[in-house]
Amino acid sequence: MQDFTGTITPADLHFEVHHAGVPAIDPAKHTLLVHGRVDRPTVFSLADIKRFPQVTRTHFIECAGNGVLGWGTNEFGKPNPALTPQQIAGLTSNSEWTGVPLRVLLAEAGVRRGAAWFLAEGGDACLMARSIPMEKARDDALVVWAQNGEPLRPEQGFPLRLLLPGWEGSTNVKWLRRIELGTQPWMTRWETATYTDPLANGTARQFAFEMDARSIITSPSHPQTIERGWRQISGLAWTGRGKITRVDVSTDGGRTWVTAVLQDPVLSKAHTRFTHMWEWDGRETIIMSRAVDETGYVQPTRAQLIEARGIGTLYHYNPIYGWRVMPNGRVFFYGAT
Repeated sequence: MQDFTGTITPADLHFEVHHAGVPAIDPAKHTLLVHGRVDRPTVFSLADIKRFPQVTRTHFIECAGNGVLGWGTNEFGKPNPALTPQQIAGLTSNSEWTGVPLRVLLAEAGVRRGAAWFLAEGGDACLMARSIPMEKARDDALVVWAQNGEPLRPEQGFPLRLLLPGWEGSTNVKWLRRIELGTQPWMTRWETATYTDPLANGTARQFAFEMDARSIITSPSHPQTIERGWRQISGLAWTGRGKITRVDVSTDGGRTWVTAVLQDPVLSKAHTRFTHMWEWDGRETIIMSRAVDETGYVQPTRAQLIEARGIGTLYHYNPIYGWRVMPNGRVFFYGAT
């Protein structure tokens, strides 16, 4: 992440999370079954799906557990100063995806009244499956077969995957083989035993689909060493709720904030590059960034996250991150502030 200068992640560097390995699938034999509360249960081949008018859109995918390493502290309550941006928040990638809107395929099968949820099932060994509200299918859900202008790679779901822009990574089911429509969620193990957030009051936050706004400065960052004088602060911001509208940068540990420049294009549910020119005078300081999206949501501090959710959760970490710049120019991770 700290070595990128744009916003598109090369396909071979896209992060990977697998629950049961990467299956070897023959695209000529692969099919997608659409059934359940539909008028015409339908089996689509890959060729069938490619006959529909295609769309190409740029969106990020982010693991719900992105940020866990940067959230934690050691036995002295301090973060690991040697963490890089990739280690802190690198379980997100931004790509150009090509496919067909899911609503088009569902229209071919004929959605019946009462269909409120759909189950997306993958073709890996564990048949990874997630329950998704139909509102997402009617909105911007895609069934995709290409990434950054080439066929999906096996580890990214070849030959078909579900793409739910802005929603946690596990819902973007890879090696998509079955979609079943129903009246309620299926309560699979991936939405009960995992991908739920235990809260401080003893309840659990479930089906927390949308990824919250977050940002991270990627330069300067560890392990860089900088020199005095003018330099560019650069980083990435993104949100699952639409567009990033503002990124604030602080070069004095959060005492004051200035508005960074957002580089075009600023796309919905996609990584946005931000920059800010800074003259470093050689004194030790903390630099940090916070993102704001078009809903008005502001990236929170670590204390605000703990107040809202407690400390038991494993998912949806998006605190403000800081970098300590030492007088000798070396940069270290300061922690989630």
